[in-house]
Formats: sequence, structure tokens, C-alpha cells
Amino acid sequence: MPAALRTNSVPVLSSMAKAEPFRSAEEAWIWTMSALVARHEGARIVAGAGSKQRPCEPDDVVKCLDRLYRQRRIDLVHARIMRLWGERGMAPDPRQLSERNDWRIWNEAMQRLDWPLRMKGIVAGETPLGGMAEVVELAARSAVGGGA
Repeated sequence: MPAALRTNSVPVLSSMAKAEPFRSAEEAWIWTMSALVARHEGARIVAGAGSKQRPCEPDDVVKCLDRLYRQRRIDLVHARIMRLWGERGMAPDPRQLSERNDWRIWNEAMQRLDWPLRMKGIVAGETPLGGMAEVVELAARSAVGGGA
């Protein structure tokens, strides 16, 4: 029996050119955690149904984190802090004495997660250090020192 064509269906995939990447790994992680919490509470995650179209699914961010864990770049302490604050929907505040250590661990994890997310096009914009890298010109070798 041939399958009937559905006339009321909407294409699930749309152009990635319309997708808006995140500004930071922190923003991507908080979005991921809110989606995972919603999924855990029974919400159905549907591609393209959010207010902004994103260049990934929440599982793509989790896969980047998993890879960092397997490479031993992120450990269980990082993951625990990321889960705790991700579920709260905010980063720890370094000005609060009780949150200072969590902020240090959170910041370290976000710095390590940033590069893989940028390589996948999930995060765009300025680097976390605000573009503080500088180009240093090497001094020319002097003729007296035997350099050619």
C-alpha cells in the first residue's frame, strides 16, 4: 500500500544561512541547558520553532563537551558546575564570595568549550579575551651575530 502524502506538513530543515550563532560559549551553554531541562520535563524539541534559529541542536553542544571530557580538558568538577549554573540559567557572580570558586571553574570550562564551538560555527563574534591577542614583530638578525 503506497504511503499517502501529507499536505499539512512543514519542512523541518531550513537554510542554515538564516541561523544566528551564539555570541559566546556561555550563551550557548545556558541555551543548551534550558533546552535539556525542557526536554526532561516533557517538552518536545522541534527544529526551527524557537524565537531565533540556531546553527545547532542542544545535543551538538553536549557532544563538544563530551569530547573535551574524553580528552581530559574538562573534568567532573567542571561538568557539575556547568550543570548547576546552567540549570539556574545564569553564570556565577565573581563579586559574590560564595560564588567566586564556582565562577573560576565555570570560566575555565567556558574558555575550553569556546574553541570547539567556534570551529563548528555554533559561536561567533569576539573571542572571550576581547581580541587581546597581539602580533609581535621579531627583531631582524644582526649581521654581527652571524645571522644571514
